[in-house]
Amino acid sequence: MRIAPSRSFALAMIAVVAVPLAGCANRGGGLKKGDVPYIARDVGTLYTLAKRRLDERSYKEAAVLFDEVERQHPYSIWARRAQLMSAFSYYMDQSYTESIQAAQRFISVHPGNRDAPYAYYLIALGYYEQIADVTRDQKITNQAMDALGELVRRYPNSKYAADARLKMDLVRDHLAGKEMEVGRFYETRGQWLAAALRFRNVVDQYQTTTHVPEALMRLTEAYLALGVPEEAQKAAAVLGANYPGTDWYKRAYKLMQEHPYKPTAPLPPGELPIPLGYKKPDAAPGTPGIAPKDQGQGSTGATNTGGAGSGPVPKPK
Repeated sequence: MRIAPSRSFALAMIAVVAVPLAGCANRGGGLKKGDVPYIARDVGTLYTLAKRRLDERSYKEAAVLFDEVERQHPYSIWARRAQLMSAFSYYMDQSYTESIQAAQRFISVHPGNRDAPYAYYLIALGYYEQIADVTRDQKITNQAMDALGELVRRYPNSKYAADARLKMDLVRDHLAGKEMEVGRFYETRGQWLAAALRFRNVVDQYQTTTHVPEALMRLTEAYLALGVPEEAQKAAAVLGANYPGTDWYKRAYKLMQEHPYKPTAPLPPGELPIPLGYKKPDAAPGTPGIAPKDQGQGSTGATNTGGAGSGPVPKPK
């Protein structure tokens, strides 16, 4: 993508453009799109000057000059290169919104170009660099995930895909951290159901992140507070099976020792659950709704089949 003109040509171009561009700089020492007057110049002059500004790390000026290449020579091969170089220059200047817009414009005009994967990569980086900490809104984080996923989906074998996959793992961990932050907030307010939903989402949607052990321990706390010790038992058992040596499991194990789960015996077939405090009336055998005492001997009624994680909680290692 770099142009390598001869030394004599480059020196000649400096003499040509030095005077007209002297008044282009704004008072703050940089350039903006609106600050560059339309002065007809050949494409080589503009591109060479923009490239020089980029090498000098004057990224904002370089981006504006690359934009000028596209404005003055929209149908040249240099314009296509300048679009992508403009996106890169804005990215280096940390002007991420402008970088994303320039890369998106390149993709819309040249969707099948060989440099399209790099344009998608610049878009993803533009969002990725703006990710805020977990206490802030995570809209940009989700946009970064979408952009990285788009790059991997479209160009899975490109040289940018491997880095995109790594960044996707980091973004997932960040999103899981946001869920944990919100869940802990609900927990401190005693809103246990809302907290449990957040922790459950971490376990279900972000299984490969570093936040899962804590989420399982918090689930154990939340389920005990909600009065569903069977679910707490399951969460603690899953934590012990997958993360037996962690401090989170030691805390969950201690909780379950303090609040042991006692399974309820299954009801005989045909017998209805009786609310607490309700006295069963005397009635003759066979009365509808009341089962004889000897009914259900040897029955195969419902049992606790919680599946994986529903067994006893093993002692921490």
